[in-house]
Amino acid sequence: MTTRSNSCSLSATELAALIRNKEISPVEVVEQSLERIETVQPRLNCFAFTYPEEAKDLAQKAEDAVMRDEHLGPLHGVPIAIKDFTPTKGKRTTRGSYAFENWIPDEDPVIVRRLLGAGAIMVGKTTTPEFAYSGFTRSPLWGDTLNPWDTTKTTGGSSGGSGAAVAAGCVPLAEGTDMGGSVRIPAALCGIVGLKPSIGRIPMDILNTVFDNISHFGPLTRTVDDAALFLRVTEGPDSGDIQSQIAPAPIADPVPGDVRGLRVALSRDLGFYAVDDNVAANLQTAADALSDAGAIVEEVRLDWSVDVVTAWVRIWSVVLAAAFGDTLADFRDKMDPNVVRLIEKGLAMDAVKYRKIEEVRTRQWMVLAPILERCDALICPTMARPAPAYDASDADFIKTDDAGRLHGLDMTSPFNNIAQCPVLTVPSGMTPAGLPTAVQIVGRRFDDPTVLRIGRALELALPWANGLRTLAASEIN
Repeated sequence: MTTRSNSCSLSATELAALIRNKEISPVEVVEQSLERIETVQPRLNCFAFTYPEEAKDLAQKAEDAVMRDEHLGPLHGVPIAIKDFTPTKGKRTTRGSYAFENWIPDEDPVIVRRLLGAGAIMVGKTTTPEFAYSGFTRSPLWGDTLNPWDTTKTTGGSSGGSGAAVAAGCVPLAEGTDMGGSVRIPAALCGIVGLKPSIGRIPMDILNTVFDNISHFGPLTRTVDDAALFLRVTEGPDSGDIQSQIAPAPIADPVPGDVRGLRVALSRDLGFYAVDDNVAANLQTAADALSDAGAIVEEVRLDWSVDVVTAWVRIWSVVLAAAFGDTLADFRDKMDPNVVRLIEKGLAMDAVKYRKIEEVRTRQWMVLAPILERCDALICPTMARPAPAYDASDADFIKTDDAGRLHGLDMTSPFNNIAQCPVLTVPSGMTPAGLPTAVQIVGRRFDDPTVLRIGRALELALPWANGLRTLAASEIN
């Protein structure tokens, strides 16, 4: 096999093709991934665990399979990372908490089995806040994870370790979970691609219920084609998730970037957010790029209010309480005080009051539904502002002003309330301070292919596409 000086800036799609064609060795690819992790980990703290010896052994076996001309999976020899919230057979999974500090699961969930079955090589597990509760990746066990673009800033959360690892070139793709934006937030703040698929597209089998209706697995990648590749590998029904989609809408390979004739709705603020000027300007740039590419962009009024975020917070507190409330008795003193407060809020929730949250979600959908009947997708900011300081917290972004505008950080959680709608985030540009901004593409129910198509059009049209990827081959500032 031929060799390359640096494979860390290549996409998973590119790496898999080069490996199949015997143009690059999976051994070399994995070694460079591990070297990159070793270089950036002291500065970014994006990995909880790495598996260098096991990964190298698997890479050698992958190379032997290539040389024997065996049938190869679509991710054969490609290094990936799994979030430390997602169980992995025989490997510690702490979920960022002392309550799970020494937990070693005895089986892999469907998503991990499918990724590894496709030939991917897991080089490590990425950091998460305790129980994946926060939009900042900070945990009692692992401390703070920092943004590759500016290490005084946060990566976002809760898949912040995965976001930093992909943006910094440690791996071309990483797995994340998204219950309120936990894939899209770090993807946006780290300048990469993140996808919350429509609910059930990837079976969700790591919770204590198969009837949860806000939770998703999703990819963090540097390209739209890699997000699509991740979906093709991991999607499809499984009895471990009663809501898993039996026949997901097929995704083209490669993802087309032609948006001529598509009608795209534009909301600058979802009706109630205060949005940073740079974020707003870059959103307009994205809208103009779609218009120039032949889409019909229509600005819409979305009459939502902060109630949709309040509804999500109440749901999330109950989810946390149901899943982890029993850890308070033994671990309260070692837990993040903010997650303790959320769990206690959930434990105190009245059942009828909880059921009434569905009325807020219903009204929310009834506002969006006619827009998506007329338009193929909606675009809006992913984050209301660029990455804040790493030592800030979610509580710093809950202010509502006299005009009813929420001075929040993320604009993601409203779309977990309507989980049937897929949401893709792609970069929209940079601020003058050198921080990424991003645009969310919200699709019709279960129409994942269209959000990927629009994201691909933006990837082709906007000048940041190649510039952001160069971070993978550069030193972290």
